[in-house]
Amino acid sequence: MRNKIDRFLGIFLALLMAVMTLDVLWGVFTRYALGSQASWSEELARFLLIWIGILGAAYASGQNMHLAIDLLSEKLNPKKQKILVALIRILIISFAFFVLVVGGSRLLYITQTLGQTSPALQIPMAFVYAVLPLSGILVVYYKMHDFFTGKSTI
Repeated sequence: MRNKIDRFLGIFLALLMAVMTLDVLWGVFTRYALGSQASWSEELARFLLIWIGILGAAYASGQNMHLAIDLLSEKLNPKKQKILVALIRILIISFAFFVLVVGGSRLLYITQTLGQTSPALQIPMAFVYAVLPLSGILVVYYKMHDFFTGKSTI
């Protein structure tokens, strides 16, 4: 199942990057060739960048490609390294759950309840903020999977 999630997420992120590239090119073209930038292109680029950044962080976490400082772990014996890795995973899971899943869900609920929409695209802002709990769930899944499969790297 993890391989399917990884594959789908990688393809989805590449698709978002392609759409953002086309959108920015369209914005530049309309600004310089037509004299006035399309009002929606900058907003769409901003929302796509949010999704790519946050969802990309979840993907990087699942691929163990995120930034890590390993000065401490290199100085520990193998048993203490395993304890350190477990502690770090617990901290990551806690952060992802409480900040991204719980906090993101609250933000999603509030913006949905208030009916906030974006100025140019007129899409619900809850759709934009949906990436927070989604990414949090992915990070929790990835780290729990690593925890129970016994991967030794963070």
